[in-house]
Amino acid sequence: MGDGEASEQRTRSKSKPSMFDVAVRAGVSAQTVSRVSMGATNVRPATRDKVLAAMSELGYSPNSAARALRYGTFQTIGVITHKFSRTGESRTVEAIVEAARTAQYTVTLVDVESPVSTEVSDAVTRLSNQSIDGLVIIRAESVAPATLSIPAGLPVVVSDSRFVGHHPAVGADQFGGSQRATEHLLGLGHRTVHHVAGPDSSGPSQLRIDGWRAALDQAARPAPPIIRGDWSGRSGYEAGKRIARDTDATAVFCANDEMAIGVMHALHEVGRRIPAEVSVVGFDDIALAADAWPPLTTVRQDFAAIGDRLIELLLRQIRDGERLEDVHETVPVDLVMRESTAPPAA
Repeated sequence: MGDGEASEQRTRSKSKPSMFDVAVRAGVSAQTVSRVSMGATNVRPATRDKVLAAMSELGYSPNSAARALRYGTFQTIGVITHKFSRTGESRTVEAIVEAARTAQYTVTLVDVESPVSTEVSDAVTRLSNQSIDGLVIIRAESVAPATLSIPAGLPVVVSDSRFVGHHPAVGADQFGGSQRATEHLLGLGHRTVHHVAGPDSSGPSQLRIDGWRAALDQAARPAPPIIRGDWSGRSGYEAGKRIARDTDATAVFCANDEMAIGVMHALHEVGRRIPAEVSVVGFDDIALAADAWPPLTTVRQDFAAIGDRLIELLLRQIRDGERLEDVHETVPVDLVMRESTAPPAA
């Protein structure tokens, strides 16, 4: 191509950099730029670096629609979550992004304000219009599978066991982890275990209540009234003030670590010693759990494994066309014992 033709082509593309502009800047062919933008592996690393640098300098973005027409994929996965600021959601998204990156997919995230069918369905529509190959829904909470509107043929996975039979699901062993936490406290000699639960609209909250109650029932122990929180440390603090007034309360299982740390704050504030007077257990094993005082005994979720399995099941649908509606995978949890639990005082 002559200099005049090259100049004319650059003039036509002044408003938006083209593949040709990138090729000229990097000193390679347009075909090489195309291969790099499609993620092809038959490009030398040094050449790929030059092309990527030219793309960055010019602000060039590959045409996702053209890529999908040619290769049958946008290489993009949509993720819908609710209250991304919460530890469980953020760590699950982090794991999904890492698993997707390993598979050479990017992630587009939508955080809905309220987990109701209309908002989640609207989020699905927005993501579908942005050209995605598949969808991950994290903790749909109050959404009923039958009321969720999803485009026909769109591969979906959900981190919510209520969607089994509708979409493949992956989640931690919420029931078993809560049962083990409660059994641990009973095994230390506590007569019963109080429970600070999550919101009543939450599926994981209900599973953790069920595990707690099952352990008490199996041990023929009384179940104290549930204290509801909203997953926040502040709600745990308010629950802890109620527990602190009950001199018979010697053990508390909280549905997440933030609420457990709030409970510990309230107990410290009134001088009730942990674990000498009250033992406390959380759920999730956030980074702060090991640095709380005393370090918090908790149920550890394997968020990385959950993210890996969600992406693996999604890609089996995207790449292989498998039907996996009845698949439900439960990822094991571990009880991490630290210094916040001990036998009750004599």
